[in-house]
Amino acid sequence: MFGLGTQELIIILLIAFFVFGGKKLPEIGAGLGKGLKAFKQGLKDIDNEANPEKALDENAAAQASEGKKA
Repeated sequence: MFGLGTQELIIILLIAFFVFGGKKLPEIGAGLGKGLKAFKQGLKDIDNEANPEKALDENAAAQASEGKKA
């Protein structure tokens, strides 16, 4: 992952812990997660606008898999 080893990641997490504190880190993580989810959804929406037939195929596949679950 970007050439970072375990030791580097631990050092980065420790620095983040000291800078932001233990109470703020979960809030930051949740915010990053929501931001990434919104970004991925935006990319998917743009792709669906560019390729509407692909979006229809994905929707049909999703509905078929939901039908199998029920």
